[in-house]
Amino acid sequence: MKDWTGNKRTLGATLGASYLATGERPREDYYATHPDMVRELLNAGAPLRQRVWEPACGAGHIVNVLRERGHEVYATDIVDRGCPDSSVLDFLWEFADAPMGDVDIMTNPPYATALEFVERALACVNDGANVWMLLRLQFLEGKAWRRLYDVAPPADVWVFSERRTCAKNGDFSKTEGGAIAYAWFHWIKNHRRECIIKWL
Repeated sequence: MKDWTGNKRTLGATLGASYLATGERPREDYYATHPDMVRELLNAGAPLRQRVWEPACGAGHIVNVLRERGHEVYATDIVDRGCPDSSVLDFLWEFADAPMGDVDIMTNPPYATALEFVERALACVNDGANVWMLLRLQFLEGKAWRRLYDVAPPADVWVFSERRTCAKNGDFSKTEGGAIAYAWFHWIKNHRRECIIKWL
């Protein structure tokens, strides 16, 4: 299987994200993951190694659950949103001090740059590493995503049986009922197999 690394041409162009051409990204494109969405995945036996990088950590909703479960988590975000023991780092553009290589990645990426986050994550980790992305189920479709799936398909997709809500700016008090179909998309770097659908 081809080692998917992406490139400057595909970065942003595949989704038509014009702001990437100028190096600008929306800094408040932040929808927090409910901790239960992480707990349910882990309780279902999802594979995740000891060292994990959360590159869009927000206030720490994913990070806190992973640390509670004993994982060593390197937490970063494009701005400081209050996550404990985190660093400011632009995942798509910055390389210094990033935990490249022997680490798994788990995050809920910004909607507008989700494809770029997947490409970048697969480029960062070693063969056999896990990459977990919380994405809308609709990302199973689309020509840009198909181009990625042709060379780096997910190993499995864990679909939530009920609609869920991610909280804008991390404020769950203002969210009501689940409205969007979400799934955890799971890649294993350079381990090609037929994609399996699972349910949570």
